[in-house]
Amino acid sequence: MIEKFLIGTYTTKLSKGVYEIDLDTDKKELKNLQFVAKGRNPTYVAMSKDNKIYSVDKAENGAGGAMALDASTRPTTEINRCINEATNPAYITVDEQRQFVYTANYHTGEVMVYKIESDGSIDFQNKVVHEGHVGPRPEQQNGAHPHYADLTPDNRLVVVDLGQDRVYVYDINDEDGSLTEVSCLHMEPGFGPRHIVFDPKKHLAYLVGELSSKLAVLRYDAENGSFEVKHIVDTIPHDWADHNGSAAIRMSEDGRFIYVSNRGNNSLAVFEAKDNDKVARVQLIPTEGDFPRDFNFNSDESFVIAVNQNSDNATLYARDKESGKLSVIQKDFMVPEGVCVAQEY
Repeated sequence: MIEKFLIGTYTTKLSKGVYEIDLDTDKKELKNLQFVAKGRNPTYVAMSKDNKIYSVDKAENGAGGAMALDASTRPTTEINRCINEATNPAYITVDEQRQFVYTANYHTGEVMVYKIESDGSIDFQNKVVHEGHVGPRPEQQNGAHPHYADLTPDNRLVVVDLGQDRVYVYDINDEDGSLTEVSCLHMEPGFGPRHIVFDPKKHLAYLVGELSSKLAVLRYDAENGSFEVKHIVDTIPHDWADHNGSAAIRMSEDGRFIYVSNRGNNSLAVFEAKDNDKVARVQLIPTEGDFPRDFNFNSDESFVIAVNQNSDNATLYARDKESGKLSVIQKDFMVPEGVCVAQEY
């Protein structure tokens, strides 16, 4: 069986934009790196059920925003670009129910909402701006830095702000995409939250801190859209002295295991979820490359694909569903400046 994945990239060295790779689940190997779309730093991509690709993008004049692509051909056909920001976003996602696209704009402190039109094109609708309340670390001193904006299990928008050490929850207006703040969680100073995943069955969320290299277990109350911190653990060994920035976080569909990438330690940390709102690290495995940003499961979660930005390679792991642990089965598969790994429909 062949499963396809989109790869978002930086375009500072070898990459020309968005790529696609195949996972052959029978041969247990990655193959067929294919060029998909030209872009400037299309670091994050998302695919809609209507076979459209939405990617962050940057114009030649330095302005940034998002672009819509028709995924029915390779290379894809550009539908339109919506450029209205000083720099390109750090995250993008699709709201299928409301037909919106959301972006988190790290450098400008804004969360943008775009409407998906009938032809798949996007049009700017609304935004919120985070201001003030910066954290103590040097990376936080120049302002708010939203790094993630995506849907909660109850269909609100959660925004993770690294600069402010805060996690916001917003109600979304179905008509114009306007956002109304519901709650705001203040993490410990310097936590540097980056990404979050939810376990709706247990009413929990798992928040990764880039600047602190920590993982927080949060209890999520859907009635009032609020969080409560229950447990915080390290994603790297206590004696690690060099720089590390934790990046992506994923959770197995059964909610038993949480995975975090570490840039610097160059590893994937595997955590087992406990019954007492706690987690325990059960594995720390190298990514066989430098600066792993994102990684993802295949459709039945028997494989994990990680991309290493600085060493231009992807690593394929086999995943044991009972223990949650990973084992390397392929490395050195060339992927230029990989940042995001997104499953295709």
